[in-house]
Amino acid sequence: MPGIPVGMEMEEETVHVFEAGQTVVRRDVHRSGRVWTELALRVVADTDQALVTACTPGAEARWPALYAKARTDEDRSVRTEAFEAMASGRWELAATVWQETDLLLWKPPAAWFSVNAFFVPDGEGRRLRNWYVNFEHPTRRRRAGFDTFDLTVDLVVTPDLTRWEWKDEDEYAHVRRLGIVSDTEHRAVDDARAQVLAMLDDRTGVFAHAQRWAAWKWEPAWPTPRLPRPTAAAGRVAPEGD
Repeated sequence: MPGIPVGMEMEEETVHVFEAGQTVVRRDVHRSGRVWTELALRVVADTDQALVTACTPGAEARWPALYAKARTDEDRSVRTEAFEAMASGRWELAATVWQETDLLLWKPPAAWFSVNAFFVPDGEGRRLRNWYVNFEHPTRRRRAGFDTFDLTVDLVVTPDLTRWEWKDEDEYAHVRRLGIVSDTEHRAVDDARAQVLAMLDDRTGVFAHAQRWAAWKWEPAWPTPRLPRPTAAAGRVAPEGD
């Protein structure tokens, strides 16, 4: 896979296949080997087309402390400090929980993006609020889940797929200036942008089954996803056997 930073090469050829209902952890892993975020998810389906996972409010997560502060203070400018901490390679993780929405996450195996669907309460039921395309590294599977790395820029799409807008272009420009996103990664993002827009135009990929996914519901029998207990090395990539 082109553009994978040093320290994230595949250690082995083993492909871990997950079962529906299994808890997995999605991690953003910086090129330094440090974990940037962790989110506990449940597996919905695992096929050669995509790994589909989900979570609901209360799912355990760990984010950079500055991200948590930005949310608590409702001050988006604090996120700029978080990116500067990332560039320096020094940050602390804070325990938190997923809030407000049910999340359905569709991740093709070699794609530089994931497609996310956010659901919110609506009267006695719920509704699809929007689709959200996150541009990120291709998946690297582990026994406990999978690793990627968020490349900041996003695409927000209306539930009916008729309108869309780019999000966080300013932050993307900032992380480019900081050197967090390399030229190689930037080219991969540009290619992925074109791929996603073509998927929207042609109603292919996950969008070929948009109505079915829009009707998805969290399985009531599934407990809220929880993270493994942190260790002293939680800020770095754990050995494959952990």
